[in-house]
Amino acid sequence: MFLRKKSVVGLDVGNSVVKAIELTLDGPDPMVTGFARVEVTPGGSVQDAITACLAAGKFKSKKVVTSVSGQSVVVRYVPMPKMTDAELKQAIRFETDKYLPFDLDEVVLDVQPLRRAPSNASGDGTRTSSGDQVNVLLAACKTQAVEEKVQLAQNHGLTPVAIDLDLFALANAWELCNSTTDEAEAGASTRAIALVDVGATRTSINVVCNGESCFSREINMGGQDMTAAVARRMSLENFEAEAVKRNPEAHELEVNTAIGPVLEDLVSELSLSLDYVENHEGVTVDQILLSGGGVLAPGAAAYIEQGTGRTARTWNPLEGLRVDSDRVNVEELEAWSSTLVVALGLASRVRGE
Repeated sequence: MFLRKKSVVGLDVGNSVVKAIELTLDGPDPMVTGFARVEVTPGGSVQDAITACLAAGKFKSKKVVTSVSGQSVVVRYVPMPKMTDAELKQAIRFETDKYLPFDLDEVVLDVQPLRRAPSNASGDGTRTSSGDQVNVLLAACKTQAVEEKVQLAQNHGLTPVAIDLDLFALANAWELCNSTTDEAEAGASTRAIALVDVGATRTSINVVCNGESCFSREINMGGQDMTAAVARRMSLENFEAEAVKRNPEAHELEVNTAIGPVLEDLVSELSLSLDYVENHEGVTVDQILLSGGGVLAPGAAAYIEQGTGRTARTWNPLEGLRVDSDRVNVEELEAWSSTLVVALGLASRVRGE
């Protein structure tokens, strides 16, 4: 029998850039079979950028996974009694008023039980969890935001197979490229990695321990704040400041001076988040993996490492993945690799198709 290859396009629609990656399941491991990246031009629309991105990528698949983020999204880690998945989905609906700022009839929600047991949050990192409880990941999004993403895909002739969260796409990209010990007992490892994606308008954080998310958060700060700071200091238009920020050349000192206060605020919020998860989850976050266009600013990674007191490096999520060089510009793909984490994480759902 001939096995039909499965392909999915991960479509990351940002405020300043639209990125798409196509993964094809050819054998046990996926292959990158398509890639495109299009910037939203000054005065242009995101819709036009999506159209141009899909045309440039020449993707074979019409199946797409895109994502939601921002104030319409809520993620919580909730301790619940142990029960079946079906019982859990029913029970969580009676608990949502404690965790969601929206009415239940306004949202789409889902839950996922985690292996890692809930902590009693004693403040000293000690985990004294009860054996009859389980930690549950609760994700909710306003129905209107989900429907808008579905309509967006359909308007471009695509078939949405899932609407994900940016926060979870980070973890999915990490899981795709790194083997995890699924059989390990929950809580056996206390070493955690912080996946930090600095986008245009917000920064997504997902802390992964023992192959599972144990903390996630969005910070309303990103690369556009750095660009605006450069524009103010050097009296430039935003599109000019963006170009200077990426390639400062003779203006590196001015760029570093301009973006310094933005990075300082970002590091402060990041440090608060990582200190919180260490104190409440009893883990040690000793490494930060950075991605997104915001970390392409000169000295950003080094500043974050110094400011947080943790090892920080830019992450290439494509490392180890096969690429169809006949269909993909490998040089361009590698050049933008650190900005493609969300798109890759969305496309990784091809494994569940």
